[in-house]
Amino acid sequence: MIRRFIDKVFRRKAKSGPRILTREQHGIPRDRIHPCALKTTRALRQAGYSAFVVGGAVRDLLLGRVPKDFDVATDATPEQVRAVFRRARLIGRRFQIVHVYCGADVIEVTTFRAATPDADEGEEDSRVTADDGLLLRDNVFGTQQEDAARRDFTVNALYYDPDKEEIWEWHGGVEDARARVIRIIGDPTQRFREDPVRMLRAARFAAKLDFRIDPATRAPIAELAPMLARIPMARLFDEMMKLLLSGHAERGVHQLRAEGLHRGILPMLDAILDDPARQPFLHAALHDTDERVRQGHSASPAFMLACLLWFDMNEAWRANQQDDGMSAQAALHEAMDRVLERQRDALAFPRRFDGTIKEIWALQARFEQRSGARPYRLLMHPRFRAGYDFLLIRARGGDAPQELADWWTRFTQADEGERAAMIAQFGPGDAKRKPRRRRRRTPAATSEAGVA
Repeated sequence: MIRRFIDKVFRRKAKSGPRILTREQHGIPRDRIHPCALKTTRALRQAGYSAFVVGGAVRDLLLGRVPKDFDVATDATPEQVRAVFRRARLIGRRFQIVHVYCGADVIEVTTFRAATPDADEGEEDSRVTADDGLLLRDNVFGTQQEDAARRDFTVNALYYDPDKEEIWEWHGGVEDARARVIRIIGDPTQRFREDPVRMLRAARFAAKLDFRIDPATRAPIAELAPMLARIPMARLFDEMMKLLLSGHAERGVHQLRAEGLHRGILPMLDAILDDPARQPFLHAALHDTDERVRQGHSASPAFMLACLLWFDMNEAWRANQQDDGMSAQAALHEAMDRVLERQRDALAFPRRFDGTIKEIWALQARFEQRSGARPYRLLMHPRFRAGYDFLLIRARGGDAPQELADWWTRFTQADEGERAAMIAQFGPGDAKRKPRRRRRRTPAATSEAGVA
């Protein structure tokens, strides 16, 4: 009864319409919107539909950031959106969206989603929930007002009209963005029960944006954190990779621990956080990844998985090497396969990452081989850079000698003369070995040998 009363009060308050801010009030000119997003909204409006740039792009522009993506929300259905554009593709099953293509750029277009109808108004509730409130199905179109109510946080429920250069807001998102606050829309307990991943998103946005979480939003998180166990592992994996590859992973992991959300999400991450000996390596890996992302370089899930599973693989490798009947190379490959398969049972990550992970791990032993032609051959390996970056992280985390990492840093930057001198201190190795010359036989000689 109380929840229904709150919902009705919310709806009556929202019926007065959105708060509309002019360009003078919000400071975002049209020319800061991606040209493809402008083209998309313009085409939809010319076709008779409403269309707004929505969500994180508007939030980031308010904060003076450069948005990574520009999404569009409209009252047109997915089929109607696709009919407007020559290059468009329907995506998704649970809730269809449309990808609109402009050259190499892609704009994601979503149709406004509906809010939960009131049961006493005789409308059928389109949502299906479990006994504990977990949302199982949510796939009905609606109005912008309803769409705003269904978004997770106030700072993500912002709509920018490129034609009039206006921001439409329904839940105070502009004020919260300026106050640097993450606040959930609606009752926090109910919204987190509907989708527990929202708790992870609250922590991720707080870390990414350097915001604080509103006390009322934060209050139920500790109690509801166990509900994350009901979320499919593939979805948890995707959400955690967003955090770990966001450019703010260090802060994000600290935020997870502060909210009590770190346990059980990524078992491999739990093991590192609970082991003081492994923590320097983890923080070195997170710091290195953050720096790469901030500098505009790529950061792959495979590399992060290689970091998170490195200690488990090493333990399995050492155990295998104690088996007298197994060579070092066979022990390594068996350990890699076993650790990846075991983790895949607990965490649904794609098999396409396996090859990169294994190559990064296998290269680590080769960095210790600095004699003869081996360093040159290693330089030519297609995964050398990833393996070298991994070695640097190991050195900073205390898992490899700093001298080894420094040697390879000098070697990669040296000229041929200096490289030769660096290698010479480790002995000739296989560089001094003369290749065995194969004796060539003429047909006559072969014949004679045969006769003999």
